[in-house]
Order: sequence, then C-alpha cells, then structure tokens
Amino acid sequence: MLESKAITKIFGAKTAVDHVTLRLEKGHVYAMLGPNGSGKTTWMKMAAGLIKPTAGEALFEGQPVGIDSRKSVAYMSTEPYFYAWMTVKDVGKYYDDFFQDFSYPRYQALLQRMELSEDMKTKTLSSGMMAKLKIAVTLARDAKVYMLDEPFNGIDLLARDEIRACILEYATEEKLLLLSSHLVEEMEAIADRAVFIKEGKLIECVDLEEMRGEQGVSMADRYREIYGHHEGANV
Repeated sequence: MLESKAITKIFGAKTAVDHVTLRLEKGHVYAMLGPNGSGKTTWMKMAAGLIKPTAGEALFEGQPVGIDSRKSVAYMSTEPYFYAWMTVKDVGKYYDDFFQDFSYPRYQALLQRMELSEDMKTKTLSSGMMAKLKIAVTLARDAKVYMLDEPFNGIDLLARDEIRACILEYATEEKLLLLSSHLVEEMEAIADRAVFIKEGKLIECVDLEEMRGEQGVSMADRYREIYGHHEGANV
C-alpha cells in the first residue's frame, strides 16, 4: 500500500535518508524505530507527500505520493501546527473543512477519551494536552493510512494506556498504521511489525511474532543489538 524505492533526502551536507527501499502493507501496525536523528521523521514526511525526496520515490497504492494520496493518508507531525487563536473546537472545524473523511462526532468522542474540552485554547495547552489533541484530530479521519510521529512524546504513563487503546481500535485489516518512536516498550505493546532505521539507512523490517518465535528475541532485544552503543538510545 505504501512504499519507497531507493528514497533519499539530503539536507545540505547531511544525508537524512539514504536509499531506503521499504514496502508497508495494510492490516498491520508498524513501529518505525531508531534514536532521534535516525531519519524516521524525514522518511514519513516524504511518504506523506509533505517534502520531496532528493532521489528515489514514494508510492501510495502504486502511484507517486502527492495531492491525491494526501486524501487517504493521515499524518501527525511532531511539531505543533495549529494557529494560536484556535480553540479545540476550531481545530476540529478546520479539519472538517479540509478533509472529506473527517468525522466531527468521532473527534468529539476522542476528545472525551483524551479528557479535552472544545472550549480549550490551543495556546494554553500543555505539551501533553497538545499531543493528545494532535492524536484525536488525526484519528478522527477515516483514512487508509495513519502515520503518527512520536505519538507518546510528552504524555504521562496513564494517558498512554488510553492512547494505545485508541490506536489499536483503528488497527483493522483495511488500515495501515505506522508509528515512529524511540520509546520501544510503548511500541512493543502495539506493533506487529518493526522497521529499524539507523543513520538514515534501513537495517531491516521484521515480523515481530516470527522474530520472537524463530529467534527468541523481542523488539527491545533487537533494538539493543542495533542501537545499544548509540548515545541516548532509549528502551
């Protein structure tokens, strides 16, 4: 459903993503793993059609990503992207106007689960509340692909449980979910496949159940093998 072919992105003297060929299929929840600076966010933005690759290409259902694919791909960035004047209700209206697959009733239900109210102003939200708002407005779309970049950043432990439950509700056979994170334990409870990226290069994409059964190692074990020496690696 979503793939990249030798996709590369260079910023100045830094190669953020280096010839990554990867195919992701619907019906799975993928964890894209690696320490900060591994290239996860850059790959996701290219796959979402938000930035252009330096070389290679990203495809959605066999066609180059672009305006059409954005109608079916719900991407949540790590950066805040709401106007300061907006209330939580304004955020929902903005998405409702912009995306045909947005469901305002679903958004309201997700807000309730996230313990957010529509009259809250975005400029007064804490980092954790902002993170929950971004997840709510993204999951309120009936997209084919959901890409959440660092969805647990700034969110306390109890709230993470509710967010995991929300995410898993969307893990149907017709959907593709991709979550990037350096918080491996959070991903282990959600994902059934893992994509390991290191210094812009794809290390491997594995079926977690097969890896556990055949090799006797968990996602966290494999993460330690790949990144254990990397300063700041979190498991």
